[in-house]
Amino acid sequence: KLPDINLFKYNSQKISGEREMVFKFEETPRVMIVESRYYEEISDNLLSGAKKVLEDNNIEYDVHRVPGSLEVPALIKYAIRALSFNIHMERYDAYIALGCVIRGETSHYDIVANESARALMNIGQQYSLAIGNGILTVENKDQAVVRSDPDQKNKGAEAAEAALNMLMKKQEFGLFPRYQK
Repeated sequence: KLPDINLFKYNSQKISGEREMVFKFEETPRVMIVESRYYEEISDNLLSGAKKVLEDNNIEYDVHRVPGSLEVPALIKYAIRALSFNIHMERYDAYIALGCVIRGETSHYDIVANESARALMNIGQQYSLAIGNGILTVENKDQAVVRSDPDQKNKGAEAAEAALNMLMKKQEFGLFPRYQK
């Protein structure tokens, strides 16, 4: 059983009612948010929801922006790879991927949606990372607005919650914090 030091709580309003997320960490995590800016209004909403979860829980984070959803996994991999070259660089404990892919008239949607999700999964498995995938894949802009809006579906907050939940699982298995006391 974990000691109750650093007890983090988050309340979010859901369609099914209110729930409380409780995050217990032995040390305060550091999170990297990677945000695709392709659809700026959607990105702003997703980022707002994710940041609220982290800020409400006093969790440190950095925001990095990329042009589109395909670039999100690449930037996460850059951050991991950079640790091999710079021993003074501070490692992130969890990652949040934010973006939006809206179906168009060509198969480009399928490529971007599938490849960004596959790449995030591959990186997460290869490096045992806690990643919350908040890259929306939707049929139209109206769906994207509803899913990204912090007052509606709030998928940015859900991605942050997923990353923190996976980090708690890493902690249960002794993978976080890296330097056990």
